Amino acid sequence: MQLAHALPWIQVALAAILIVLVLIQRNSAGVGAAFGGGDSSLHYTRRGAEKIIFITTIIVGTLFALSVLAASFIASAPVASVPL
Repeated sequence: MQLAHALPWIQVALAAILIVLVLIQRNSAGVGAAFGGGDSSLHYTRRGAEKIIFITTIIVGTLFALSVLAASFIASAPVASVPL
């Protein structure tokens, strides 16, 4: 199987994983933060599973961005014509 055929499936899988990772992260900025409220702590240290989820989210997001760039380069590559 060529990379051009597998890449959309890879992107779908990465997107689904990224959505799940973002949704399970702790939401420190509640609805009140959108209106000027929120908690008074300025610094928050992630520890344990939360740190692993955070780093994994960054890695999966980077992989997703790289897969989009790869798809762009593959789509813009010239196609070799085969003589009949």
